[in-house]
Amino acid sequence: MELRDLTYFETIAELGHLGQAAQKLNRSQPALTKSIQRLEEALGTRLFERDGRRIKLTPVGELLKVRGKQLQQSIAETQREVRDFAKGVLGNIRLGCAASMADHLLPHLTATLLSRAPEVTLNLVIGQDDYLREALTTGRLDMVICPQSHADPLLESHALGDGEAVVVASRHHPIFNGNYQLRDLCQYHWVLPASTVSARRWIDNAFHERELPLPQVQIETTSISLLPRLIGETNLLCFLARETLEDVKGVTHLREVVLQETTMKRTIVVFIRKGAYLSPAAGMLLGILKGEAAQIFNGV
Repeated sequence: MELRDLTYFETIAELGHLGQAAQKLNRSQPALTKSIQRLEEALGTRLFERDGRRIKLTPVGELLKVRGKQLQQSIAETQREVRDFAKGVLGNIRLGCAASMADHLLPHLTATLLSRAPEVTLNLVIGQDDYLREALTTGRLDMVICPQSHADPLLESHALGDGEAVVVASRHHPIFNGNYQLRDLCQYHWVLPASTVSARRWIDNAFHERELPLPQVQIETTSISLLPRLIGETNLLCFLARETLEDVKGVTHLREVVLQETTMKRTIVVFIRKGAYLSPAAGMLLGILKGEAAQIFNGV
């Protein structure tokens, strides 16, 4: 079985069309057909079947697609490990961090790392936890700092600290004109992340469990830095990490909508892939996070 054939197979499986795959790979259709035939002969079974004008994977083909991606990822990690060793360098870190905690966490964390490894290089990716976890599992990131959510058998997690997310509004929001309950929040519009993000799922569920209408989302965004001023200048409600609220409280007119039902307690963790290669630099950063989490989170 040749790695080139696996690469061709992956593209054909993704597109479900031999002609489109040939165009994307800049290969002829007969060449790709022979490639698939070599794989099928090596495995002793068919990998594709006809589906009208297109082709689709057989159950064995689906299994090979999953295993093929894992193999390609393993090869990429091996190449990276060998390059690091050959060059004798400390290495590069591809770090993802949830947008809700990046401003609060990364400056002190980065300063701590650079004080111990001045030559290290960093690729920092800021995003929502759904995107970051997907990038980690597919090998585009080495580690991710974000809230703990559902368990993933492919990932290993280390707890760093606890946090909260709360509903936030402008200090001048009409919700503060009198006493309020959870159902009173239903009459206002919200700005929230996509429904695939764990914090969004949690706040939606807080209303659903109490048989109330879900938050009326008027603006959906991935930008955390935009939210404080946006909330401060509108009557929109938002769901923010308490750290973000504390960081901007002195420069924006924000106030917590205090309700036990909408206070989300969560654990912040660092994720890595089980068994994946970590550069010496990434290993050092993981050690800092595991050994000095309290100081990092408090910025001291």
